[in-house]
Amino acid sequence: MDTITHTLFGLTLYGTVDKSAMTKREKRALLFTAVAGSQIPDIDVISAWWDTGGRYQMWHRGITHSVFLVPVWAALLTAAVRLVGKVSGWRWFGLAALAVWIHDTSDLFNAWGTGYLEPFSSMRITFGTIPIVDPVYWLLMGAGALYANGKLRFRKRSGQPPDRSPAKPRVYRAVWLLIALYTALQSLQGAALYQKVKGNYEQTALSADFVPGVFTVIGKKGGVVELAKGSLWGGLKPAARLQSAEDADLDRLFEGNPKARTLYEWSPFVVIVDNGKELGVYDPRFYRNVQSFLFESIAK
Repeated sequence: MDTITHTLFGLTLYGTVDKSAMTKREKRALLFTAVAGSQIPDIDVISAWWDTGGRYQMWHRGITHSVFLVPVWAALLTAAVRLVGKVSGWRWFGLAALAVWIHDTSDLFNAWGTGYLEPFSSMRITFGTIPIVDPVYWLLMGAGALYANGKLRFRKRSGQPPDRSPAKPRVYRAVWLLIALYTALQSLQGAALYQKVKGNYEQTALSADFVPGVFTVIGKKGGVVELAKGSLWGGLKPAARLQSAEDADLDRLFEGNPKARTLYEWSPFVVIVDNGKELGVYDPRFYRNVQSFLFESIAK
């Protein structure tokens, strides 16, 4: 997910906790733990500063997003609030662990994927059922925050006092339930479409559209890659047919552009371009408007 979504995750998680008996210092520590925990796996972006071998794409969302590092990040954040915020207790560790786990797990659902099982497996796990930026998540969390803070009201029930406010933690918990239900519904639809076409190809991948329920299914067989876009209820329609030059000399490409080797390892499968002008590879899951923004090449 994008940085804004992860931040909203942290704020929504913060809202689920009953803070009526907390001190001001504890509330600050809680906010820091929830938001920092929702962001800390992306600390790997600093690896771009020293990346001289074109490996950044494997490092980003790699070991820092491993589920095995969840307790490590939680322990570091707990130590931080104890040293700086002067608060202690298992509450901070549990909240931090949950925030980090939500970050790592939510990233599994979009096409970029994560190294969820590193260092025991270098495989990038991706379901492709949620877009990297999902407006439905934003809508649910935004509406929940407005309602919890009295900015949004539905029809008042008979006999309800006009100034009665909803129980904030329950509202935010309901938001998380809706997020989980929406994610499950999207994933079930995507999985059904994936299984529908899987038998037609040697390799298959899935990429969610920004419109809920709409997906692009990408299949590769031999040197042909086909993209079909649609929904479970409306069916799939051909979107593109791409030719991959499977006999091209990729060793030459990898020597000339190390990022191409990384992209080749990182992607479920690639389209190979070999024409009179360039030799390169690109990830067809990000194919938009006759090109993919994940494209690495060398001039011929």
